[in-house]
Amino acid sequence: MKSYRQELWFDIKQRREFINITPQVEKCLYESGIKEGLCLVNAMHISASVFINDDESGLHQDFEVWLEKLAPEKPHSQYKHNGYEDNADAHLKRTIMGREVVVAVSGGKLDFGPWEQIFYGEFDGMRKKRVLVKIIGE
Repeated sequence: MKSYRQELWFDIKQRREFINITPQVEKCLYESGIKEGLCLVNAMHISASVFINDDESGLHQDFEVWLEKLAPEKPHSQYKHNGYEDNADAHLKRTIMGREVVVAVSGGKLDFGPWEQIFYGEFDGMRKKRVLVKIIGE
C-alpha cells in the first residue's frame, strides 16, 4: 500500500471565507500515483472546516447567514471562551461544518457524486492557514 501526504497553504484575507480546494486535491491525487484507495482532507486549524458541497455562490451566502444565526460573531462578550481571543464563534462554526472529508479514489480520480466539490471553510482568518491531504491505496 502506498501513502502520500501534502499540506496545502492558504493566505486567508478575510475573517470568513469558503475556498474550493478540489483542483489542489486532484493535483495531489495525480502526484500520488494512487489509483484505488482513500483520500482524507482535513483542516489543520480548530477554527476551520473542510466539507463537501456544491460550488454555488448563493449556497455559500446561505451558509454564511445560517452559521451567523447559529453562532453569531458579536457580541464577543456572549462567549466564555472569549477573553484573550475573540473567536469562540469560529470554533462553533467549525464544529457545525465538520473537520474533514474522506473521498473514495477510483480509477485515479476522486469518486464524487454529481456537483460535489471539496471546500475549505475559514471562520477566523486574516492569516496563513493549512489543510492536510493524506492519500492511501494502490
